[in-house]
Amino acid sequence: MFFYIPALFTLLADQLTKYIVRSSLAVGETVYLDKLQLTHYENAGMAFSLFQGYARLFAVAAILFVAGVLYYRKHEAPKSILVNVALGFLAGGASGNALDRILFGKVTDFLVSRSGKGILNLADHAINAGIVLLLLHVLISFAVQKWGRRNNRMVP
Repeated sequence: MFFYIPALFTLLADQLTKYIVRSSLAVGETVYLDKLQLTHYENAGMAFSLFQGYARLFAVAAILFVAGVLYYRKHEAPKSILVNVALGFLAGGASGNALDRILFGKVTDFLVSRSGKGILNLADHAINAGIVLLLLHVLISFAVQKWGRRNNRMVP
């Protein structure tokens, strides 16, 4: 449940926001919602607009990534809530961008970073959140093991 809810929510929210952007803004058009800048951009490549024109190849890579996440979750991953939420964000984000690549041959981006040096979408942010949560899990696990050893306790 802690995996499926974030994964499904991420996929649905990502696709809904991309649909709204595609139907409301022309490519290159910018609107401001208070301090939030939205610019409609279509990326036929990967991160940082690298390798333009290979979107469908990256869709295959995303599908394999999601399959890897599902395998890891079932066979290897710790059964913690934090890890399941992180993997849900990773799978939902990768699925959202893969769906765009399959259906449109490109990914719709619209969330302009405050630095102005990047345009992302909700799926990208979910993937980033998943990575941060996995790193947090690793740090917490390390701290618990270190603290347990220092106090001569065995911590599972």
